[in-house]
Amino acid sequence: MISIEKLNILALIPARGGSKGVPRKNIIKLGKYPLIAYSIAAAKLSKYINRTIVTTDDKKIADVSKRYGAEIPFMRPKELAKDDSLDIGFFKHALSWLKDNENYEPDYVVQLRPTTPLREIDVIDNAIETITNNKVATSLRSAHKCEKITGYKLFRIKDKYIKFFGEEDFKKGEEYYNLPRQVLPKTYNPNGYIDVIIPKILDNTNTLHGKNIIPFITPEVPDIDILKDVEYAERVINKKKFYPLIKELRSHKYE
Repeated sequence: MISIEKLNILALIPARGGSKGVPRKNIIKLGKYPLIAYSIAAAKLSKYINRTIVTTDDKKIADVSKRYGAEIPFMRPKELAKDDSLDIGFFKHALSWLKDNENYEPDYVVQLRPTTPLREIDVIDNAIETITNNKVATSLRSAHKCEKITGYKLFRIKDKYIKFFGEEDFKKGEEYYNLPRQVLPKTYNPNGYIDVIIPKILDNTNTLHGKNIIPFITPEVPDIDILKDVEYAERVINKKKFYPLIKELRSHKYE
């Protein structure tokens, strides 16, 4: 078995320039630093990630990313950076470019979304250890436990009527959605803390995650979608567990 330290583990940080809610959201300031800098710092602090690339279509985002230690070996094509563009598009582009131009093929790709800036490094490394020790897994996706709402109380509207999710887990006709939340099965909300993709799975199945996705449960942390989310993140940024990120960012003289 190859030692995890000898694997090529790439951090790929997606940061398109377009954002309807907050223009150039990926480089707005959180505390003293651009939002994307936190994900770059997290990648650089991991003991397993040995390369960090930002995929962006925006020159300003590219320049900021370089200043904080990320590589920008290519620019993402505009057609892969639209509002409705899928993740698989920029993954394919990045991996194809690296193979064709550098003959570089990572064993695993760690996706760190800039909009989830506050991460613990031990959690990132634990996720990498989890998937590299599982030879059946096709990917890993992070999520946090749904505390205030359960998926079993959510519904869609079909043919003008309510259709609750999860009916396959109960007896036919049982009104499980009226049960107290505490007695229903636990459900989880996927988040942007960390995803780990295996390039050979992408090549073989033309899917990002494949069939055997490891659920990796993380703490719930701020997710930046609107400006109000930045205010919340700034209230928790000084927690001791995030200090390594701040220390790493302070090592750069770009405040």
